[in-house]
Amino acid sequence: MTVSYQNEVASSTSGGFTRLLLKWRGSLYKLIYRELALFCLAYAAVSLVYFKLLTEDQQRVFEQIRDYCNQFISLIPLSFVLGFYVTFVAQRWWQQYTAIPWPDKILHAIALYVRGADENSRMIRRTMVRYLNLSLILLLRSISSAVKRRLPTLDHLVESGFMTAQELEEFTSVPRKEFNTYWIPCCWFVSLLREARTTNHVVDSMGLKLIVETFNEYRANCGLLWSYDWVSIPLVYTQVVTIATYTFFVACLVGRQQEIIQLADSEGKPAVQLDLYLPFFTILQFLFYMGLLKVAEQLINPFGDDDEDFELNWIIDRHVKVSYLIVDTLNIRRPPLVKDMYFDDPGLTLPYTEASVQYKIPTYRGSVDNMKVPVKEHTMVLPEIKEEQDDDESEHFFGSTSLGSIAAENGLIDGRDPRVGAMSVPDEALLASRNHASPNGGRVRPKNRSESAGSCGDQSLTDSGRPEVTCLISELDERRTTDASPQGSQHRFSVPSVFVQAPSFRRESPGGSRSRKTWADAAPFQPLLGRSERLLDGPESQSNGARP
Repeated sequence: MTVSYQNEVASSTSGGFTRLLLKWRGSLYKLIYRELALFCLAYAAVSLVYFKLLTEDQQRVFEQIRDYCNQFISLIPLSFVLGFYVTFVAQRWWQQYTAIPWPDKILHAIALYVRGADENSRMIRRTMVRYLNLSLILLLRSISSAVKRRLPTLDHLVESGFMTAQELEEFTSVPRKEFNTYWIPCCWFVSLLREARTTNHVVDSMGLKLIVETFNEYRANCGLLWSYDWVSIPLVYTQVVTIATYTFFVACLVGRQQEIIQLADSEGKPAVQLDLYLPFFTILQFLFYMGLLKVAEQLINPFGDDDEDFELNWIIDRHVKVSYLIVDTLNIRRPPLVKDMYFDDPGLTLPYTEASVQYKIPTYRGSVDNMKVPVKEHTMVLPEIKEEQDDDESEHFFGSTSLGSIAAENGLIDGRDPRVGAMSVPDEALLASRNHASPNGGRVRPKNRSESAGSCGDQSLTDSGRPEVTCLISELDERRTTDASPQGSQHRFSVPSVFVQAPSFRRESPGGSRSRKTWADAAPFQPLLGRSERLLDGPESQSNGARP
C-alpha cells in the first residue's frame, strides 16, 4: 500500500513537488480533512457565540479570556515535542522494514550446495524453502491485520498450499499457550538439512556452514520483527504528543478569535466594521502540526491498512514464487554456454539510444590528472636528510672499557660473530696498542690508519665506530694466525662469554632522546670491568705489568 512517487520527482526542474500537491492517495488532505473540518466548525461556533449571543459585558470577559489564551499558548512546546516524536517514529518505521526477512541469500546457498536433479533432491530443496516461507507467514499472521484477513485460520494455510495436513497436525500438537510457535517450521528445516547431510545431498562442509549462517540470519530477522510488534514506543510518549497537539488547538479556538476592527474614514469617523471570520494562519498551523501528528499515527504501525503500510501480502506471494524458481526451476535449466558479443573485442564501445546519448559523459580521471610538471623538474635526485642521531654515540664507543660492550653497540653480540667470544693476552695487547694515551690522560684515535696494524689499514673510520670494530676483529684474527709462540699461548686466557654476549642496556632520557648504559652501569659486571680496564687503558698500563 506504500505510495511511490519517485518518477514524479526524477527531475527537480519540472515542478515535481508541485505536482505532488495534487495527489490524494497518501496525501496530507486525506489524513486530516476530517479533523480540519471539525476544527473549522468549532471555531465558527465559538465565533458565532462571541459576536451574536454574548452581551457587551460578557464580550469584555470573553476578550480577557481570549487574550489570556493567546498570550500563554506559545508556552506549549509543540514544535519541539512533535519534531522529536515524528523523527523517532520514522526511523523505527524504516527499521521495521529492513527487519523483514528476505530469503534470497539462503535460497542461492541451498540451490548451490544441495545437490541432485532427481525427484527426491528437488523435493528436499522445495520443502526447505517452503518451511522458511511458512515460518514467515505464521509470524505475519500474528502481527499484520492484512495478512490475518487473508489467512484467518490455520486451515487456510493448508488450503493455500503453504502447509500440508500432516504438518498442520504436527504443528498443533506443540503446546502454544505461553508463546508463539511461528518458529516450529525452522526446526523442521534444521532436521531436513541434517538428513540431507547424512544422505550426501550436502557434501561440502563449507556449504553446510554457509546454509546454517544464512538461516540463522533469516531466523534472527523473524525474531526482530516479532520484537518490534511486541515492544512499542512508550505509551506515555505518545500521550504527551497527542495531549500537547489537541490542547494547543483547543486553546486556539478561543485565543485566535478576531476582534471587531473599525476602519475610520478621512475625517476620523467609523466607516465600516471588518470581521475576520476565517483564521487563515491558524488553519496553516493546523495543517502543519496536525499533519505531523497524523504522519506519526500512520507510521507507528506499518503492518496495518494505511496508505504507507507495508505490502506484506505481496511480499508473501513474491517470496513463495521466487523460492521455487531459484531452488528448482532455474537451478536445473539454464541457457547454453556461448561467447558474448564482445568476446574478442578488448576495446569495446557500448551503445546508447538517442534518448540517452546525453547521459554519456567523459571519464573522471582525478583532479590532478591534467596537471603539468615542468620538464626542468623531471630530474630524479636523492634528497639528503640529516637523521636524528645520539650525541654521545661515539663517546660510548671510545669510552667503553669492554670489548663486549663495543661489540654490543655495533650489533656483534648474541652469537652474531663468535670470534669476539674469547680474547687472549696478545689480543688484548693489540687492542691496547690501538689506543695511545693523550697528554691529558684520555684515549685518542690514531691520526692515520698507517699507525694501526692489520688488513684494514686502508679503511677509513666513521663516527659511529662500526668500521673500527670490524677492523679490530680482523686484526685479532690475523694475530691469532701468526702467533705460534708457545710462550704466547702460555699466557692465553678467555674473557667469560657472558661478559661479551650480554645485551647492551638502553633507556629513555627524560628529554625523550635515547641514551645507552655501558657495561660500567651494570652491577653484575663490575669485577670483570675492573680487570679489563687495566688491559685496555693503553701501553702505560701494559708496561707497569698489569695483568687481568
